[in-house]
Amino acid sequence: MASLEEEFTLSSAVLSAGSEGLLGVEQSSKTDQFLVTDNGRTVILYKVSDQKPLGSWSVKQGQIITCPAVCNFQTGEYIVVHDNKVLRIWNNEDVNLDKVFKATLSAEVYRILSVQGTEPLVLFKEGAVRGLEALLAEPQQKIETVISDEEVIKWTKFFIVFRHPVLIFITEKHGNYFAYVQMFNSRVLSKYTLLFGQDENSVIESFTASVDRKFISLMSLSTDGCIYETLIPIRPTDPEKNQSLVRSLLFKAVVSGNTRHGVAVTVLDQDHIAVLGSPLAASKECLSVWNIKFQTLQTSKELPQGTSGQLWYYGENLFMLHGRSLTVIPYKCEVSSLASALGKLKHSQDPGTHVVPHFVNWETPQECGLGAQNSEQSRRILRRRKIEVSLQPEVPPSKQLLSTIMKDSEKHIEVELRKFLAIKQTPDFHTVIGDTVTGLLERCKAEPSFYPRNCLMQLTQTHVLSYSLCPDLMEIALQKKDVQLLQLCLQHFPDIPELVTCACLKIFLSIADDSLQETDVNMESVFDCSNSVHDEKMEEQTEILQNGFNPVEDECNKCDQELNEEPQAKTKETTSCPVIPKRAALLNAILHSAYSETFLLPHLKDIPAQHITLFLKYLYFLYLKCSENATLTLPGIHPPTLNQIMDWICLLLDANFTVVVMMPEAKRLLINLYKLVKSQISVYSELNKIEVSFRELQKLNQEKNNRGLYSIEVLELF
Repeated sequence: MASLEEEFTLSSAVLSAGSEGLLGVEQSSKTDQFLVTDNGRTVILYKVSDQKPLGSWSVKQGQIITCPAVCNFQTGEYIVVHDNKVLRIWNNEDVNLDKVFKATLSAEVYRILSVQGTEPLVLFKEGAVRGLEALLAEPQQKIETVISDEEVIKWTKFFIVFRHPVLIFITEKHGNYFAYVQMFNSRVLSKYTLLFGQDENSVIESFTASVDRKFISLMSLSTDGCIYETLIPIRPTDPEKNQSLVRSLLFKAVVSGNTRHGVAVTVLDQDHIAVLGSPLAASKECLSVWNIKFQTLQTSKELPQGTSGQLWYYGENLFMLHGRSLTVIPYKCEVSSLASALGKLKHSQDPGTHVVPHFVNWETPQECGLGAQNSEQSRRILRRRKIEVSLQPEVPPSKQLLSTIMKDSEKHIEVELRKFLAIKQTPDFHTVIGDTVTGLLERCKAEPSFYPRNCLMQLTQTHVLSYSLCPDLMEIALQKKDVQLLQLCLQHFPDIPELVTCACLKIFLSIADDSLQETDVNMESVFDCSNSVHDEKMEEQTEILQNGFNPVEDECNKCDQELNEEPQAKTKETTSCPVIPKRAALLNAILHSAYSETFLLPHLKDIPAQHITLFLKYLYFLYLKCSENATLTLPGIHPPTLNQIMDWICLLLDANFTVVVMMPEAKRLLINLYKLVKSQISVYSELNKIEVSFRELQKLNQEKNNRGLYSIEVLELF
């Protein structure tokens, strides 16, 4: 017999003014903790057993959360998306969402889905699905379109079937509904058209689903008040073909057909469903529990303050909005039998106890038979299983690799890692890579002489890792001053903190040229500085860079005189690259790295003034090189952009101007930067004047509409 226990209010003011409902309620890493996302800017973590909030996080004013926050059960971190494309990841220690990890994606997200035992999935509005780690490795990767134009995702659910993830989502287009089933162990995406019965003429308002060994049971509550069931095969016979499925009537008139809001359905277990809605046209809304097997109403609870038509079920708790409050109703269920379904089961158990329903584990062989005559057969089965275990094939490569890193030499580990990376990726590839890096780093800490840099570089280049997954990797690389590994991390990790970025910059600026010459670094971002074809032109540009405009600068006459009095050798130093190519490649990796100006500026103040001056000289050199081209770009495969160069010049001056201005060797550089800025202001001023003239021309053209086939006009500009 199913029963609804006494309800309690988890929060009395969870719904903000003007909001029609919540974005979602999701399970946290602990069974009695839940993430509640409102329809605005806030995520709250509640502990149900204590009936109190444990933490609250909000996005900035002007931003809006667009899909519910979920928990990454593998890391214990929380994930949310605001403004459709901006993904944030944080943990319990973080206070401000604006200061946590951020990744801007290339397409709009519909929902993030997370269950125990696998990494979270990101479902985009266009139907594409990505694993979280693969997405964070390349946030701006192109997202394909899976669903057709005008097709909109209405509902989605994430299951684990036979230890493999299965995703289903429902779409709607012009009143037609489609089901997509994604099997991640075989990378198969199947599409089904959901057909209505001949007498049906209704709109689906709510979906829910359960899964067994062969089928996904999709249940839908329609506007006619009936619940329908559609059986979707997990393994389709023809995945490439768009198949049609007819839904069958499961319950008739469980809610009023006139209900326009407050309707929802969810599966509680294999025999029971919960329905939210008004059972009669004139009655108040209520929560009812129905027995699927025997088609009977088990229990119901009236909700006089109304609901939002949203219902969530986790463990033994039902969550819903009752009025403007988030309400929890504990749910209990006994063995599903005809007697219990009719309310005639005699309770022989002690008060306060209940029978837990039995679920068949389809992955475990079930033996039948009773009595002593089966004992010998059972022993034979056990012996046969022991023989099968002894005849199992060799240990999988992933387990071999994880056992190798704990005891073998660096060379042997490198060989085993190459073997593992050469084979076809398995579903646990990301997990194995993370475990391998963790094992290597733990051994590095325990054995100071152990440092498998080649293995660490290979793992970094898999595009699986991130800083948050293995923060010790860059810490050890900084200790070893391994600039090659640091460069790789800067190129592949999207979430490096500003403190670590500045630590890398210190090493890149302070390491001796001789040490750099012996190091192998990636030189793709560096162009050939040896052929300075435009030396004379650059010497002229060091006086003033005007972008083709030559304004009169009376205020800089004194600066010009001081520069003209200095030796020509200094001019040549300014126009030649102030750093060797390998150092330039490392500094370019810094320029490409992501950062927040607020958090970066304090750490830039800790860098010595002579290193800041050197970096400024290199940035100024890059700016002059950019200005040689009409496109304002540098040659090379992946060079820094003009915006990156100018942003870093501003950052360095903002953080260290009072120190740099006192250094005699920085005087010429600062004067050049001053004249550069002044010339740009003059250019923009003249462009503004031209813009006014063009506006006047546009007005004249609009006034003269009666032109013939041919005309000559003379316009005088004063």
